Amino acid sequence: MNVPAQLTKPAPLEPVPPGASEATRLLCAGTYLDEGFRDAVIDELYVHEERFAAPSLGIDAARVLAHALHARRLELGWAAAILGLWIVAIPLSGGLVTFYVLPVVLIGLSRLVRRAPLPQWLARSASFALRWYGRLSLLFFLVGMVAAAFAVSLWTPSIGRLIPGLLSLFQSDSGGSDGWSGSSYESSYGSSYDSGSDYGASSALLAVPFWVTLLLPVALAVLVGLQRGQFARALARELSKERFPDVMSDPAERAEGVRFRRLRDRVRIEQHGPLVMYRAANPFCGAGYPYKTWSLSVELVPHPDRETEPLDNAAILARIVPLVEALRVPSPHGSPQAAAAVRDRLRALEIDECVFLPVEGLPDRAAAPYGPEAFAQHRAAAVEEGGETRRHFLRIRVGGWNEGIVTTVFVRVHTQGGMLMLEVAPHVLWPLRQLFQDADRLAHQYRHHHHFGKAVWALVQTPRSAGNALLTLARGLRSAWRLATAGHGAALPEGPGVSVRELGSYGEASLFQDMDVARYLKTVQQRVTAGVTTALREAGYQTDEFEQRIVHVAEGGVYVESAQGAVGIGDNNTITQNTTTGGTAPKGRKKSGNG
Repeated sequence: MNVPAQLTKPAPLEPVPPGASEATRLLCAGTYLDEGFRDAVIDELYVHEERFAAPSLGIDAARVLAHALHARRLELGWAAAILGLWIVAIPLSGGLVTFYVLPVVLIGLSRLVRRAPLPQWLARSASFALRWYGRLSLLFFLVGMVAAAFAVSLWTPSIGRLIPGLLSLFQSDSGGSDGWSGSSYESSYGSSYDSGSDYGASSALLAVPFWVTLLLPVALAVLVGLQRGQFARALARELSKERFPDVMSDPAERAEGVRFRRLRDRVRIEQHGPLVMYRAANPFCGAGYPYKTWSLSVELVPHPDRETEPLDNAAILARIVPLVEALRVPSPHGSPQAAAAVRDRLRALEIDECVFLPVEGLPDRAAAPYGPEAFAQHRAAAVEEGGETRRHFLRIRVGGWNEGIVTTVFVRVHTQGGMLMLEVAPHVLWPLRQLFQDADRLAHQYRHHHHFGKAVWALVQTPRSAGNALLTLARGLRSAWRLATAGHGAALPEGPGVSVRELGSYGEASLFQDMDVARYLKTVQQRVTAGVTTALREAGYQTDEFEQRIVHVAEGGVYVESAQGAVGIGDNNTITQNTTTGGTAPKGRKKSGNG
């Protein structure tokens, strides 16, 4: 297959650096919105320091880790402030604030009962009873505190001013001979009631517990509102679309800590390198979900009219790469300006060679051969050996929708015993969680919401603030305890457990996104098969069998050989059934929940 020479211009689009991509920005925002996602990122990249970082296609996992740690520090600070306010309020209120505990617990139990595995009518009834009993108890308690506070603050000074008058009247009636006059009274009580000011001060002290009890929910609501505003302020500053590409100005990147800086640098070495350290259970961790993986084997039959040439794996790959790279160039549009205006994501297609190595056998994580010379040696050996554990792949990646949809095709060819084996393993990273995609919308709504709405929201969230603070501090202490006692730093190295990009994925795509994924895959696979066909023909081998098994898209579909036999996609295909079984079934798209 010949590519026209005029397709060499204009130049391909420059891909966005992973650390400045929109997907990275939204994942960083997700660390402020979802504590479960944040904890999973910290556990994988910070706590388990013996694990290699999964390949991060289109994102910078190190920057997501930086914001995850930054968000945790902020959340721990707010949680400590909320619990500190409770601790200070208990002695100041004489223990009256502890009466808030019962209504708050009842309201919390109502939510748990509502989700309990009970009959629906019973769960709803019990939840309704607990919720309203807690609300009414809280209301009656607040009304009682308001009445007590005003009673002590207003009535006690009046009584204080009345008592000296009654005492002086009693003194004049008794002629001052009963011991209630003179120095005796003045020394005991006169100093407190002569002007009435000292008594007013003492009465104000009596009202302090009631006012502290009343003002505690207001103070907690202020802290809750400020904590929520922290996320909105981050989206307006370091996580804004304008400032996020400037990595050096990001305060999360400038965080102190030897451990963080060491692991951040290690992740950045591992996540985008051509060497992939993997665990056998999940070798393609980080690439997404398998999408119609297929393989094909054909007999290498010499052409009767031509002399055959040696055909190795590198020669076949050398024919595939130029055809795939040509997809970056737009078709002629009448003028260079019109061609340069094409925004198809294939113009930013990335292609490289990667070698998969198992982690088993390494003494520590730093011993992985990430150096250029070491990788060149592994690449040269792996491309021809066809080994089971060390495998060479051609990796073709298209990042669409601002890296929201990442399509990656892994291609492996191998010749053995007069046979050609072609393995194609497409993988797709589906869109980010909807909550992360709505981060800018949520921040904008909060910043532009009126003060009354913010106050109502904060008051509604106040009852659960103490419980959330306790859970936050417990998670922080658990993470610190694991760092101190688990001994991950001395453990043997492991392959990646999870991928940051996969943790933030939803698993559902729009119809437009599905159409783009299908187009990318069909286009890339067409060029891959065309490269194999060209390599076979130029080496003097027959291509009839190979062409029979792969029907050109333009003629009605694509033929692939799966574990269950032949599969035809399209109309009017002639398929020879393969009855040989074995291997794994082709995996299609995997659905997953939004959380």
